[in-house]
Amino acid sequence: MPTEDALSRARAAGLDLIEISPTAQPPVCKIGDYGRMKYELSKKEKDARKKQRNFELKEVKLRPKIEQHDYETKARMAERLLQDGSKIKVTIMFRGREITYTAFGKRLLDRMAEDMTPLAIVEREAKLEGKNMFMILAPRTTPLGPPKFSTHHGHERDHKNDEPAAPASAEAQIV
Repeated sequence: MPTEDALSRARAAGLDLIEISPTAQPPVCKIGDYGRMKYELSKKEKDARKKQRNFELKEVKLRPKIEQHDYETKARMAERLLQDGSKIKVTIMFRGREITYTAFGKRLLDRMAEDMTPLAIVEREAKLEGKNMFMILAPRTTPLGPPKFSTHHGHERDHKNDEPAAPASAEAQIV
């Protein structure tokens, strides 16, 4: 229909003439409330942004001569970050002459990848850049099993069976 007729119909209804597809032949328009249409569009975009999953890249730094307990602490932190949905960049920093032993670093990164297998997949293989070697781990959508390090290894008391010990008397302590 001619534009003038469409405009007069829209005004009679107290609504707007909204151009839907200006490039079409002839252009496509509809009669409706322009403010409401913009509001609904912004709500759809907001919902789409809310559902969008954006990964954060967190870094876990290691040294080639790391001790077992320190490694487990770093691995526990890496597991927690993976469970939160972040990607992890595991970096091994070489200092001085340690750079000649990059095989130790590669072995350590492979060990970390192996330990994180239930929670993560290797997104980027181990790579040496300057004095650092790194790899990137991405969280799995569905974990294959429980984390290896985050479970408590008997460090906490079993509160069901343990009764708190009665305080020793002051006399018994002096003896």
